[in-house]
Amino acid sequence: MGLTAEQILATGIRDLWYPVMPSWKVTNAPIGATRLGENIVLWRDGEGRVHALEDRCPHRGARLSLGWNLGDRVACWYHGIEVDGGGTVKLVPASANCPMEGKVCVKSYPVEERAGAIFVWFGLDPAKAPPPLELPEQLTSDEYSYFLCMSNWSTSYRYAVDNVMDPMHGAYLHAASHSMAEGDKRSEMRVRKTPTGLMFEKVGQRDVNFDWVELGDTNCLWLRLEIPYQKRFGPGGNFAIVGFATPVDATHCQVYFWRVRRVSGWQRNVWRFLYRNRLEGLHWDVLEQDRWVLESMPDDAREREFLYEHDMGLARVRRMLEKRAADQARAGETTAA
Repeated sequence: MGLTAEQILATGIRDLWYPVMPSWKVTNAPIGATRLGENIVLWRDGEGRVHALEDRCPHRGARLSLGWNLGDRVACWYHGIEVDGGGTVKLVPASANCPMEGKVCVKSYPVEERAGAIFVWFGLDPAKAPPPLELPEQLTSDEYSYFLCMSNWSTSYRYAVDNVMDPMHGAYLHAASHSMAEGDKRSEMRVRKTPTGLMFEKVGQRDVNFDWVELGDTNCLWLRLEIPYQKRFGPGGNFAIVGFATPVDATHCQVYFWRVRRVSGWQRNVWRFLYRNRLEGLHWDVLEQDRWVLESMPDDAREREFLYEHDMGLARVRRMLEKRAADQARAGETTAA
C-alpha cells in the first residue's frame, strides 16, 4: 500500500532532489540518516563517489550503517552480508550458494554531489531514472562565491518553507539585525510567476530589507532571496541566500542555506575573509531567531491561523504542495493496483 497524501505532505514531496548532508560529513565510514521518513546509509567508494542505500540488511534487517566500507559495497556488521551501491547482494560469506547473492534486495537512491552538499533523489518509482538536478546560478556559476550553512530544526519542514515565504517577518523578528533594520513595517504584497516558479514581493520597496523571495522548481524545490548590504560589509553587492528545507520526518527537518556574494578575483578573497571573521556569527544569530520561533510553535498552529495579505506567498506554496501530494498519492494507488 502506498503513502497517503497526508503522509507525503508530512514527510516530504517525492520525485525531487533533496540535500541530505554537507559533503564533509560523508567520509569512508558508512553513515546513517533519516530523510523524508526513510532510513538511508551513505558512503564513499575508493574514487570518492557517494552511494546511498536503504539502511537495512536484507538478511535480518540490521542497519548497514553499522557495518564496513568495502569500496563499491558495504558489509553488514551482523553477519557480513555484502551489498553494492545498486542494492545487489554480492556475497553471503556464511552460506555457500545463498539464493540472495546476485539479487537486488535493497533499495538504492540516485546521488549527486554539488555545491558542497550530497543530493539524493527520492522517487516514487525506484526503477525510473531521475531527471537532472538543476540548481540556481548562484550555486553553479564561477561568478559567485558561497558558504553552506546547515542546521537541524525540531519542526516540520513546512514551517521552515513558510518562514522563508514570509518577507515581512524580517522587519520585525530580525529588526535588530545588521542587515534587516531598515525599511517599512507595512507593505503591499504581490505574487507573480517566474519561469521556474513564483516570486512573492513587496510593492514599491527594493534593496532595502528582505523585500522578496523566489520559489523555484527545477526537479528540486529551492528558495532564493537577497538582502542589501552596506559597503562596509564587503564587496559583491546584495547578499543572496539560496535555501532548501529537507524533511527528516513529520516533526524534524534540516535547513540548508547557501550564503552568496557575486565576487571574483581579489574581491572574492576579501569577501571570504570578511565572512569568516565578522559576518558568519551575525548570520547564525539571525538563523537562530527563526529556529527559536518555529520550534516554539505548537504542532496544530496551522489549524488555528488567521492569514492576511502578507501570507499570500506561503498560502500559494501550501496549495501547490498539497496538490502535488494528492497527485502522488493517487499515482501510488494506481501503481499498487
